[in-house]
Amino acid sequence: MSGLFPDASNRSREESSTNMITQAVYCLTPMSRILIGDTDNTGTHRAINLSPFVVAVTMHYQVNAAMHLAKWFGDETTPTRLEEKAPETPFIMANGTDVYGITSRDAKFSEIFNDGLGSDSMFAMALAVRECPEVFTGIGSSVDVGGGNGTAAKAIAEAFPHIECSVLDLPHVIDGMLADETVVFVAGDMMEYIPPVEAVLLNNVLHNWSDETCVKILSVCKKAICSRKTPGKVIIVNIVLRPPSDKMYEAQLLYDMAMVVFTTGKERNEDEWQKIFTEQDSTTTRYCQF
Repeated sequence: MSGLFPDASNRSREESSTNMITQAVYCLTPMSRILIGDTDNTGTHRAINLSPFVVAVTMHYQVNAAMHLAKWFGDETTPTRLEEKAPETPFIMANGTDVYGITSRDAKFSEIFNDGLGSDSMFAMALAVRECPEVFTGIGSSVDVGGGNGTAAKAIAEAFPHIECSVLDLPHVIDGMLADETVVFVAGDMMEYIPPVEAVLLNNVLHNWSDETCVKILSVCKKAICSRKTPGKVIIVNIVLRPPSDKMYEAQLLYDMAMVVFTTGKERNEDEWQKIFTEQDSTTTRYCQF
């Protein structure tokens, strides 16, 4: 991929009796460095390694789904699509079910998928707790909804030891996960019930779902944080699409395309997020960029 491993401009030359061999030397960039983690002696951010995420998104289920994107678009005008319910996503067209259906029946994929999401969560939460610590001020308890192996919850617990952290996810996801002194795992369905808590964390969750489903999820979250005397907060970690002139715009659009392939959701701009919050009747909304 362009820009991941640039030419270091130092070329080593080996003389031979017949010809001269020129060998290009490449180096790591900030982007490619996070694919191998920190290897220096300081230990700073040593756990941030996005290679599990790359492995997860390049498994055959995902690649097969991406290869069906053109067919999925074209299928909209075919007679068969008019006669029967069309697959909601290229992923479903390619694999017969959605991502969660695959994780429920393929234990190996579930492990790789959740490890990948965990590495992405570690990357995001390291930034969140460093750049937006005020978001976690005054919180005594939190639940990471759809938190998988608990990576994000553990990052919060490490940064803010006073917060009691838990993870809510589907039974097959957290099966075998052992609670430790920092994080408790709870089996459940976020569409139905979230345990009472002061803060609900939705880390890269809502972009997986349609606007209507997002409103439903936020309604369940509201019940969880309003079950106490003092209402709590819902913390949403997700992309907010910026104007086309923004330097991150292209990367954000690629994320949006990934949502089209794998989920029924999308990446949203600030107006689209606000529309969801308004429909759900949220009282106060604040944004923190990192």
